Amino acid sequence: MTFNIHFTREAAGQYQHLPKIKIKKVKRVLGYLQTNPRHPSLNTHVYHGYENPFDSRGSVFEAYVENETPGAHRMFWCYGPKRGDITIIAIIPHP
Repeated sequence: MTFNIHFTREAAGQYQHLPKIKIKKVKRVLGYLQTNPRHPSLNTHVYHGYENPFDSRGSVFEAYVENETPGAHRMFWCYGPKRGDITIIAIIPHP
């Protein structure tokens, strides 16, 4: 199954302000999410810091854009709004 990728307004704004080197890495992650959200390099796991905008009981997931890198970024996403969709909620630096 191939997923359709959508962005919240917040995530779209964050994406637009990323440096080119980060955009390249985010695109790689988006490709993995589209074809296999459980791809091992994503280190996908449930995250409780964001609320699912489509289902208050639905999970939000964290995926690694980078790991063990200064200024590493994380991508937060959920399934929806429809079956076969993934929505990117945020793309932020990891503290």
